[in-house]
Order: sequence, then structure tokens, then C-alpha cells
Amino acid sequence: MVRRLRLIRAMRIATNADETKERAGTVKIAFATEDLKRVDAHFGWAKNIAVYELSDEECKLVEVFQFEGDLKEDGNESKLTPKVEAVMDCAILYVAAIGASAAARIVQKGIHPIKVNQPEEIADLLAKLQAVLKGNPPPWLRKALLKGKEREFDFDEEDEGAHA
Repeated sequence: MVRRLRLIRAMRIATNADETKERAGTVKIAFATEDLKRVDAHFGWAKNIAVYELSDEECKLVEVFQFEGDLKEDGNESKLTPKVEAVMDCAILYVAAIGASAAARIVQKGIHPIKVNQPEEIADLLAKLQAVLKGNPPPWLRKALLKGKEREFDFDEEDEGAHA
């Protein structure tokens, strides 16, 4: 008997198209969660993935993906595909645990996985991340903030004769 994982519902929380577009200075963060309040789920086994948009000024829940099926079936690589697709536009993924295969897929997509040692409140993690954004984010976070965005360079124009 083959059991397949399927996405049963994806709820977009933002109310209009402009609100769902990623704005400059924002980053999307995904959380593997059972109760939508805490990071408490193994990525492959998670019933829900909550996606928040975060800036140094605000954060909001923008999407919730819900999954059904035999989520704890080890060795079933097909269950990972809809979950990886769900977090494609996220820069960071918080999980309670993640298998090697899933971690490799996530990293390959340019997403930074973060494993929590014990269940943590999503609101607390967002607040900590927001505080870091207000200060001087570490290089890995600055890189994550650039995910999916064009790099902009601001060069001053110089008079070429000045260097001759």
C-alpha cells in the first residue's frame, strides 16, 4: 500500500495582492509546527508550516500550509516535495528536527534551516530575530535577507581624468 502526503490546505492570510509581495527589508520565515504556536515538529512529520513575513518593524503571518497523510513514514521521500515547495520563497526554516535528505534539499534551495533544541514559541523566535534585524545582523542573516532579491550596487561616478 502506497500512502502519499498531500497538501490539504494553503491559507493566504494577507488580504490583497500588494500585501503578499515581499517588500524591501523583509524576509519570509517558515516554522514547522503542530499547533501553529510553537516550533515543535520534525520537518517531514509536520502537520503545518506557518510562514511569516518579518522586517525590523513588523511581522505578520502570511500563509499556513496544512498536510495530511502518513507523515511519520520514514524513507518516503515523496512527502518532502510539497513541503519543500511550501517554503521555497522563505529565507529561514525553523524546525524541531530535520532529516539529512530534507536538510540537503532545503539548503540547496538557498534556505537556512535552524533546529531548536526544545519546543519554542514562534512569537518569541520572531521577536528575537526582529531584535537582531534592528542591530547588526550576522553575515548568514544578511545573506538570507537577500534571498530572491536583486543585489543593488551604488557606485559613485568619478571623473576618469582624476585617476590619470
